Amino acid sequence: MTSDSGPNVCRIAVADDHALFRRGVVSVLERENGLEVVAEASDGEEAVACYRKHRPDVMLLDLLMPRLDGFEAMLRIRHMDPAAKVVMLTTYDTDEDINRVLGAGAKAYLLKDATGTDLVRCIRDVHAGKTRVAPEIAAKLAERFTQAQLTVRELSVLRLVAEGLNNRAIGERLRISEGTVKVHVAHLFDKLGATSRTDVVATAVRRGLVRMN
Repeated sequence: MTSDSGPNVCRIAVADDHALFRRGVVSVLERENGLEVVAEASDGEEAVACYRKHRPDVMLLDLLMPRLDGFEAMLRIRHMDPAAKVVMLTTYDTDEDINRVLGAGAKAYLLKDATGTDLVRCIRDVHAGKTRVAPEIAAKLAERFTQAQLTVRELSVLRLVAEGLNNRAIGERLRISEGTVKVHVAHLFDKLGATSRTDVVATAVRRGLVRMN
């Protein structure tokens, strides 16, 4: 990491729990004129501490990290500094992850299979005040707006369907009638374009509505 920041240099902090990947990102950035990596972190707690100490121009966060995940780290960083510019770099491209991260104020959502050129361009754009999402992410966002959204109750039923519970057991768990559960399940089939309970779960996993252990 260099330390000769000038007035036009973009100062970056990188947080990722995979050391080899993190060092690769740092290596790519440090070869670029006008970019300086001022700090590294291996988990979300360290990322928040790095931001507090260094106040980088751009904070690069992995979404899934130990102790504190990237989303929660971003919330703490933006609470500390509402103007913080966060780039989320992740392998996850589910609808729910994309929506909650961008909705909470991230300036970019980039997948880890992006090229070094894409990463550098993204960071420069974010530093300049722009918002960047990869084309495949933009397509998912557009698709999301055309899909019917699930209600809170439908999400509750969906998660229990994913656990393998039948309608009677779901009704007992949620303290609603079996008939009401059947109505919610029918709505899930319709909204998710599914033809079976297995299809409902598979579609929900793909969209990030549920996660299987």
